[in-house]
Amino acid sequence: MAGQADPPEGVPEGVPGGASGAGDEEYRSIVFDESFVNAARLQEFSADERLTDHTVAVRDREPEPGLALVRAVPKQGLALAMIILLAFAAAIYLGANNPYQSPRSLASGRPAGHAVALVPDGEVPGEIDVEELFGTGPVREFGVGAGGLDLPDPHSTEHFSREQVLTALTLAKEYLTASALNPDVLVGGVYGDVRQLLGEEQQRQFDQALGGDAGPSWATDWLVRFDDERVEMADPHVRVSGVFTFGEATEDVLEIAGRHVFVYALRAPGELGPASLFGVQREVRFLFGKEELRDRTVVLRQADTLAGPMACEVDLSLEFHPLLAGESAPQQVSAGIDLLALDADRPVLCGALTPGELTVDR
Repeated sequence: MAGQADPPEGVPEGVPGGASGAGDEEYRSIVFDESFVNAARLQEFSADERLTDHTVAVRDREPEPGLALVRAVPKQGLALAMIILLAFAAAIYLGANNPYQSPRSLASGRPAGHAVALVPDGEVPGEIDVEELFGTGPVREFGVGAGGLDLPDPHSTEHFSREQVLTALTLAKEYLTASALNPDVLVGGVYGDVRQLLGEEQQRQFDQALGGDAGPSWATDWLVRFDDERVEMADPHVRVSGVFTFGEATEDVLEIAGRHVFVYALRAPGELGPASLFGVQREVRFLFGKEELRDRTVVLRQADTLAGPMACEVDLSLEFHPLLAGESAPQQVSAGIDLLALDADRPVLCGALTPGELTVDR
């Protein structure tokens, strides 16, 4: 019949307007808005476009600038990259703003050191019998060798355990034993026992000082040693008196301080003449972080020294130059310093030994 809209056999089932109505129902809720169409990667040409210029029905859209890169990288990859970038930035910030000193930085800088020569009042007294030299003077109450380096009872601090405090005290004692009591160090020129107790950075400072280089620290900051061409040990057993203390410098750093007097019996090498006493008072300060305690090394931070009898004008940077029995200093100093007293004043330049110190009672 003219004007009939549907084919004689009706609309095929499954298409919009079909007998079953399923096609209409399937697509009725779908709306293709403009953003959906613009986001499509394929574009279909119109009939006129296909007739004039094209032989294919569709083409790939050219992506907007920058869109291709975004599409090429998955969202998960972008998120991961952002997380890594933020973590890296946070690590840099926290490292730059860490208020605590790292253990490795403890050894930076040289140990503070100051050595002062003490001048005798007249001739240096001496005795042939070394036992009499030690036994009748004010040194008779001192301990002998490492036995004179008494340690305080260790106890835990706020941030360090008792075992860590004991380790630090033991290392401090080992360093003083090696650097001030060992005859091989004092007159033998063998320094391995001292050096091995230092970390790598301070080992370099130590080598520079003992090599005679005009560096930032002196050899006598690190240890006690004598000019072996002028003196020898009349008795290898050094007399010692002093104390150790400990406490926290910071919550990450344990400090051990020691103030001791070491008294040596010396004479001219190769002779059996009279021996005399030479005293060295040292105030030292050691620092220990967790890494030093683990590696069993020390950080020497301070070493102040009084030593005599010597001449006032001697160079103390490499070694001590004792005046022996019967010798006197060309220059006299008026102010007396009690070398054996742990609370003795510390002059900036040379001082004088108080009369009666390091002498034999008569």
